[in-house]
Amino acid sequence: MNEHSLAGQAAFAPANTADIADAMIVSSGLRIDVDRRRGRAAGLNPSGRFEPQSRETFDDGWQTLEELPPFKTEVQIEKPRTAITRNESPDIPFDRSINPYRGCEHGCIYCFARPTHAYMGLSAGLDFEARLFAKPDAPKLLERELAKPGYKPRVIAIGTNTDPYQPIEKEWRVMRQILEVLEKANHPVSIVTKSALILRDLDILQRMADKNLVRVSLSITTLDRKLARTMEPRATTPSRRLEAVKALSEAGIRTSVIVAPVIPALNDHEIERILDASHAAGATEAGYVILRLPLEVSPLFRDWLLQHYPDRYRHVMSLVRSMRGGKDYDADFGKRMKGAGPYAWQIARRFEMATKRLGMTRRSMPLRDDLFVPPDGSGVQLSLL
Repeated sequence: MNEHSLAGQAAFAPANTADIADAMIVSSGLRIDVDRRRGRAAGLNPSGRFEPQSRETFDDGWQTLEELPPFKTEVQIEKPRTAITRNESPDIPFDRSINPYRGCEHGCIYCFARPTHAYMGLSAGLDFEARLFAKPDAPKLLERELAKPGYKPRVIAIGTNTDPYQPIEKEWRVMRQILEVLEKANHPVSIVTKSALILRDLDILQRMADKNLVRVSLSITTLDRKLARTMEPRATTPSRRLEAVKALSEAGIRTSVIVAPVIPALNDHEIERILDASHAAGATEAGYVILRLPLEVSPLFRDWLLQHYPDRYRHVMSLVRSMRGGKDYDADFGKRMKGAGPYAWQIARRFEMATKRLGMTRRSMPLRDDLFVPPDGSGVQLSLL
């Protein structure tokens, strides 16, 4: 551990004895050397929670760590059986989604999708940012699923787990091909992204918007360029996201902004500023999500917080736990997105007042699903009966 982190920890770690011990474990020598993880948010790369053995990198005194290469982005091909993922969560406004990629190069330290990398035997830490999986067969699988007899169209959500417009989309173009399939079938879609790369597909989105088949949400966490750089290092800068909001809105595409996640004592003071800037850029709808720290995300976020904002560690985590029943996270439906308690109530009221002042709606208008035309069914296995 470097002296700066140690000093910050000693001076500003939580007063609770258990929290101090926990913070010291998180910020021990297990942190990966900065030269190996330059341009990444996570400072740790712990073994996946399902692995029978736990492996940790440490300096044995022989300077062998200098021989280890930096974390470079690697992409493997994943062969899923289906393109559409179903869910029955009562607090999510969609029942189906598509994830063109697994893992995300944006590297947002707070990303609630990080624990899913454990299903691949990988870490939710640096592996999630650097060892990615692309699904090039997803467009063909989607076309096959849409062509099945009895398929009933409802809005497909894309970008609710990992970003479909993360940097590797420039080369793989999986999202572009998915949109082509959806446009051909007149199928409604909702997209969430942090990337200005979405403007590459403005032609498809504009044609779908003319039929009320698409809405786009830009996630804007902060307007502070420095905070964004450390918290979401490879995502589009805040100013370019606002430019994307403007370009999409001017093209006639229904565009909303999601202030997510709202992190107490770190970016919560920016709620009104983000909404003001987004409204000026043309956004007509807005939403927000309170910071979520499930499973491995909690120690990763706390380590990041100690590394970059040690003076705020105690205050941030105290407020987080005040909204989560004294825990780092509460996964109960209805609470996981908005939190509970006085501080969560205050954030909700501030958001409500700001959107009302700006005339921004908080409920999305429905997309059309009556224009759906099933694909021709090529490649669909015929019934034997």
